[in-house]
Amino acid sequence: MRSLVLSSLFTLAMASTAFSAASVYDFTVDNIDGKATPLSQYKGKVVLVVNVASKCGYTPQYDALEKLYEKYKDQGFVILGFPANNFGGQEPGTNEEIKTYCSRRDVPVKFPLFAKMSVKGDDKSPLYKYLTEKSTDPEFGGEIGWNFTKFLVGKDGAIINRFATPVKPDDAKVIAALEKALAAK
Repeated sequence: MRSLVLSSLFTLAMASTAFSAASVYDFTVDNIDGKATPLSQYKGKVVLVVNVASKCGYTPQYDALEKLYEKYKDQGFVILGFPANNFGGQEPGTNEEIKTYCSRRDVPVKFPLFAKMSVKGDDKSPLYKYLTEKSTDPEFGGEIGWNFTKFLVGKDGAIINRFATPVKPDDAKVIAALEKALAAK
């Protein structure tokens, strides 16, 4: 009974955290090395939040993501990669294994990576609850369907676009939305 009560309290705490947030900057998550990282450190930047996986048919998008990051990072852009094992067990590794895999790619990943988290289901992280809730943003809310879903976040921390898995990071729609967000005051 006690564990059921504790579990219920934890679930309520997670839910209230997600729904009381005003922007992605209100969250603190662990980076790939396990260090608590407030997303508020990215305030004023355009952010692309992506749930990533290393054993997925879309894993080659890591290369395009890194190239996008390298091209625009000096203009106030950052990509935040969140490994997730929610789809077909395609991210089974530990944080250390994920970090090693990403650093040894032909195009090594240099954009910030975070600790593996759940992006769907009963154990969905508070950040992804916020990103996918229709109440947060009726236009872009809704469950994630697969790895490499991309959320574009403006300098103020508001979600301004969402791109489905098949939309590549270098797609003209992504570039146009990114450049428009970077040009915004």
